[in-house]
Amino acid sequence: MSGPEICEARGMTPESRRREPAGGGGQHAGRDGGRAGSPPERSGGASSSADPPPNALFAEMLRAARELLAVRSPLDAELMVSELLGTWWGQAGGRAGIRRRAEVDALIGEGLIRYAARQGSPAALALLSGIACLGSARQALQAERAALALMDEGVARPAWAEHVGAVEAEECYLNSDGFGDRDEVVCVFSYAGQEQHALVVVVDYNAGGHARDGWVTSQVAKLLDYCRDASGGGQADGAPAVRPKNGTGPAGAGPAAGAAAPSTFRQIGSADARRILATALAATEAATEPAVSASFPSYHAFIRARVRTLPPTQSRPAAPGIAVAVPGKRQQWRKDQRAALVARFLASDDAEEVSDRQAASRCADHIVDYGCDRDFGRPLRVSPAKAETFLLDWLPRKVVLSRAEQDAMPHVLLAWIRWAGGKSGLPSSAVRVTLDAVFDAMRTFPTVYKDPASFGLEPDMVDRLLPDGDLEALARRVFAFPLLRGSYCGTDLSKLKPGVPADRRTLLAADHDDGNGPTSAEHMDRHLALADRLWRGDPPELWDAAQRLLDRGTNRHEVLHLLIDAIAAAGPRDSDIAAALARLPARESGRPAR
Repeated sequence: MSGPEICEARGMTPESRRREPAGGGGQHAGRDGGRAGSPPERSGGASSSADPPPNALFAEMLRAARELLAVRSPLDAELMVSELLGTWWGQAGGRAGIRRRAEVDALIGEGLIRYAARQGSPAALALLSGIACLGSARQALQAERAALALMDEGVARPAWAEHVGAVEAEECYLNSDGFGDRDEVVCVFSYAGQEQHALVVVVDYNAGGHARDGWVTSQVAKLLDYCRDASGGGQADGAPAVRPKNGTGPAGAGPAAGAAAPSTFRQIGSADARRILATALAATEAATEPAVSASFPSYHAFIRARVRTLPPTQSRPAAPGIAVAVPGKRQQWRKDQRAALVARFLASDDAEEVSDRQAASRCADHIVDYGCDRDFGRPLRVSPAKAETFLLDWLPRKVVLSRAEQDAMPHVLLAWIRWAGGKSGLPSSAVRVTLDAVFDAMRTFPTVYKDPASFGLEPDMVDRLLPDGDLEALARRVFAFPLLRGSYCGTDLSKLKPGVPADRRTLLAADHDDGNGPTSAEHMDRHLALADRLWRGDPPELWDAAQRLLDRGTNRHEVLHLLIDAIAAAGPRDSDIAAALARLPARESGRPAR
């Protein structure tokens, strides 16, 4: 990240959860997600099974919730409940699938609500009151009903429960770095004018527009004063800690980048803030493995609840001249517009030194596609972080490059940065910083880019398996169509293309040819449907489940049948199919293949 980075003001009481934890993680290097008096560390054991978690886990959480009886501030209570709800947020990610995380949240969250309702203690009522404000929609409804039942029984509730969640949005601000890599959204809230506090959420556009960090401070005036001073180039004595990012991951461009592309701080409408935060939070929750800070789970429920309190429509006119950058509101680029942009670049003086014009054209196509599809319609935006992410992360995973294109890509990217940086009005110092980042990445690119030829695949085979150039799909397509050579019933298999539906049945029939006679049409239809899903990667849990089964030593043909059976048993709904696949492997291998 370039430019100043908002860090929370220090000086809170030792017991308060409003301060930034010591150190840093994610955005703040070394940042610790835990605090004194917090619930026990997140347990993978409770979330790794479909069975209900043991009551001992809920009992431990309820013991930790006794601390809610000792606080007076509704803000402290909300932060404590958010931290508890965050103990299992994000569990069962990766190969277990996104929907599996939702199952874990329902399993533990709703189980905790039922357990607390049965205990009938003041701590249970306090916890239920907090979940009614901060939980998911389903959890909030269940917790509210349970809390009302306990109140009817005469259980005492803490004084803060009358105010928790009853917040009003006051002002919202946007702190944007000069490169456009990241926005920090600052929303100021209060409880009917009392206990003012600010929520700060970091939105990272080089990580898919995720909300990757967030925290709360009650030193609102000091925070805003510093932000205004920093945006104007000043430095306020005693201001909250704000520092440039110093090389933490691919986004780090260092202090020079901050000086080259200063940040801007401006007020925005609350509806704009809601759109930015809701979009970023949805992107984070939809990611298989979201790149968030270590402390983000502790604030996730708090952020979600605060976003719900922001009005969906503008309550007052935004300041003039504000052009809020909102993912999803960016320009959509048609194919002809992208081609015209590439043509203008290739005709420019900056592209004159590129020798292989054909390879340069293909490389420029990839640069523009990345900017349009992955950077929210901003192909002309350049930054050190974006360039490194494109060259060292996205290209090696997603794009098949010819040998000539591999050689040309870093040089085309350098020329593009010079041209696009000038077109977008980026200061020359910022362009130089970005060029330096590409020069550094050029040494690593040949190592991280995996040429399909290194996998032992001939160019013709790559063309047949990856007609769309999606390198990330190679492994699952090889798994779906392993037999692409030889002959079958007089047909030369090397002439067939698995991307063509008419050729798939022949390729799969050849794969099933075991000398025991033809396979039934119904059986082949099931394999064709599965092969089509594997080709498209739909749903993502399908290939994840196949890899888990293969890792267990299950042979390929049996894996195919286990996947077919899981899809058939789940029914027609996509969500049910994804959930069933996320649960695989659900049984031991070894049943006979049909």
